[in-house]
Amino acid sequence: MRCPEPLPQQLANRSIATQAFKSALHTTTGLARFGSAYCPLDEALSRAVVDLSNRPFCVSDLQLRREKIGDLSCEMIPHCLYSFAQGAGITMHVTCLYGDNDHHRAESAFKALAVALRMACTPVVGREGEVPSTKGVLF
Repeated sequence: MRCPEPLPQQLANRSIATQAFKSALHTTTGLARFGSAYCPLDEALSRAVVDLSNRPFCVSDLQLRREKIGDLSCEMIPHCLYSFAQGAGITMHVTCLYGDNDHHRAESAFKALAVALRMACTPVVGREGEVPSTKGVLF
């Protein structure tokens, strides 16, 4: 997928990721809509809860203490989560409950988010053709 105009690389990558997600999702018809997961990485444990609501909102609390993880500025991690939620049109809450190593805290958070998204995007048998909303529309 190509961006229509030159963008800084980080912005372009976020734009591509959110466009790819929305394109792959296409519709919420027949999907679970909600997903949640806890994922560990060694001593760290994170939780993610998502709603394919088309109401973008992000709450993230990873409690990262270092300035950087390798070459990645730690302040970019919550920004990336926020940008993904906005671009994908989803509500998500991502929290690291505990952990000592910032790398483990961040990685467990992204793993929990991936598992929660997989759950929310799972087709529900017997609900084919149904929009998972009392309003009858999401996307």
